[in-house]
Amino acid sequence: MIPTKYIMMVVSVKVFKKSAPNGKLTVYLGKRDFIDHTDYCDPIDGVIVLEEEYLRGRKVFGQLITTYRYGREEDEVMGVKFSKEMVLTKDQIYPMENANMEMTPMQERLVKKLGANAFPFTFHFPNMAPSSVTLQAGEDDHGKPLGVEYAIKAFVGEDENDKAHKRSAVTLTIKKLQYAPASRGRRLPSSLVSKGFTFSQGKINLEVTLDREIYYHGEKIAANIVVTNNSRKTVKSIKCFVVQHCEVTMVNAQFSKHIASLETREGCPITPGASFTKSFFLVPLASSNKDRRGIALDGHLKDDDVNLASSTIIGEGKCPSDAMGIVISYSLRVKLNCGTLGGELQTDVPFKLMNPAPGTVERERVNALKKMKSIERHRYENSHYADDDDNIVFEDFARLRMNEPE
Repeated sequence: MIPTKYIMMVVSVKVFKKSAPNGKLTVYLGKRDFIDHTDYCDPIDGVIVLEEEYLRGRKVFGQLITTYRYGREEDEVMGVKFSKEMVLTKDQIYPMENANMEMTPMQERLVKKLGANAFPFTFHFPNMAPSSVTLQAGEDDHGKPLGVEYAIKAFVGEDENDKAHKRSAVTLTIKKLQYAPASRGRRLPSSLVSKGFTFSQGKINLEVTLDREIYYHGEKIAANIVVTNNSRKTVKSIKCFVVQHCEVTMVNAQFSKHIASLETREGCPITPGASFTKSFFLVPLASSNKDRRGIALDGHLKDDDVNLASSTIIGEGKCPSDAMGIVISYSLRVKLNCGTLGGELQTDVPFKLMNPAPGTVERERVNALKKMKSIERHRYENSHYADDDDNIVFEDFARLRMNEPE
């Protein structure tokens, strides 16, 4: 029997790689998800391996590119484009202009493992760069999905303005995401509204209170509803909705979608002079909205671990109106049906829907709750400081999974 003190657990580090069609250029990234912490964003640190003989005096350049698609590709006619591609930052990777570049631990390990033809590179997201968001396509949509996406592009050329040749270029899709703050806060969002009626005395009062301000994907949202009927009307039924609000800043458009709902007649009719108190629970999930066009999702993900788009968080001192891309927010909407003549009484209570930060207890609990596969975020971040270079596992970027053209 092996003594316990000699048993060691080796955790493999997943490193993603992709090669140019001609095989002369290969890019390595330690992760595909880069986190926006509002005051700073994770740097994009990678390594490129090249064949110097193939270059013949040419250089290798890298770019951080964002594509902002705000209209369907099949509707583009007469040269009208419903997308905008922008190069956010660019740099010369080889020959290295900064020989004393400070490398991250992951880059140091890869350069040591891959040899003398491996060169590190680092890109940074600009301030106020939008998060990755994809609007779910409908059954009749056949083009690229609407939304904001990012990619790292490396290519061979004489200078940075050269047009990249497909055979000697590599494009890797990445995501920029936001996570919930470490503390969810103690404030309980609430709303109190009243409705009066013409030719009738008294009002109906509706108070809605949520049990927290920030929810994690997969958690149930608890709403405590109090109805006090001081009017002569009768409340026939109660409807609750979780509403996803999307603001497309490029075209100054806004729209909302119901992503979870329930209707009940419990406690109804609420007659004049009566009151009603009840807690209702709703769980908004991407899996419950798979066939609905326009639902916002967190970037390009595999079908089995897709999330609804997280709420957009604006850092302190920054103006929400300056936020670019697709701004996401959520609210719980409650409607009281007061009859044909009475109409409806409605209120919205805003809240945030996000993922917990990797490495936290909440993250582990939510992962177990949702029973979904992780994309190696926390495992990578907790293990890439190890000293063993033999536990690096390389995974090719899958073209179909990342929704890239061949």
